[in-house]
Amino acid sequence: MATATTPFPKVDIRPVSSLDSDASRLYTHIHPLLLLSTYLLQFKEIVADPESALASMLIPLVVLQLLYNVVCLPPVGSPTAKPSTTKSIGKKKPGGPVGAPISKRITTSLLASIVTILIGTPILTTLLILFGAPLTTHFRHTVLCAAHISLLAGLPLTYVHGIEMESWRRISALMLPIDEVFGAAVGTILGAWLGAIPIPLDWDREWQKWPVTIVTGAYIGWAVGKIAGRYLLHGKIIDLSG
Repeated sequence: MATATTPFPKVDIRPVSSLDSDASRLYTHIHPLLLLSTYLLQFKEIVADPESALASMLIPLVVLQLLYNVVCLPPVGSPTAKPSTTKSIGKKKPGGPVGAPISKRITTSLLASIVTILIGTPILTTLLILFGAPLTTHFRHTVLCAAHISLLAGLPLTYVHGIEMESWRRISALMLPIDEVFGAAVGTILGAWLGAIPIPLDWDREWQKWPVTIVTGAYIGWAVGKIAGRYLLHGKIIDLSG
């Protein structure tokens, strides 16, 4: 049971909104450009030597995701909105999330990165193998692919929702309202899945080798999902009923 001293207490399942600050409003737009640019600049190296290139990209990816968390997102357990101090019209006007102390944001983000790497990567590695990833060859390629997907999709999710089992039950069942964090996670998974399509095609292209298209699809899907979750689908629930 979560307590007041637990790093990851029980979370609110309302859609996540960015912190109400100029830095947050600026960096939430810059972040996708930085992340995609970093990947694009390394794409030739990824095609030539996926294992080395993907390994060297892990630290920049972690740093950028940690920065995004700390600057833009409320950590798990933070109030989701603050009332306006305007009293002249006699009503409270909703604002953005209350910014937690910077020390809490940094600590929670670091803890989330550890949880994501130690738990998310093995789970995704297993799922990739179950879905057909090479088991006896290219195992390190698969682990690195899983690490990138985990950090893209799972790090912000863990930062804002913690490790409460009920929250992750809702996440896995697609029962959370869409926001830029959940949208980015869904986009990452869909992008990685779609990225598998070119692999078996008989095009004989260098970039078709494992897991280049998977990771590329994950990065593109992450950016599309983040933008859609922030501007187009915010607050909506994914309907799988029919």
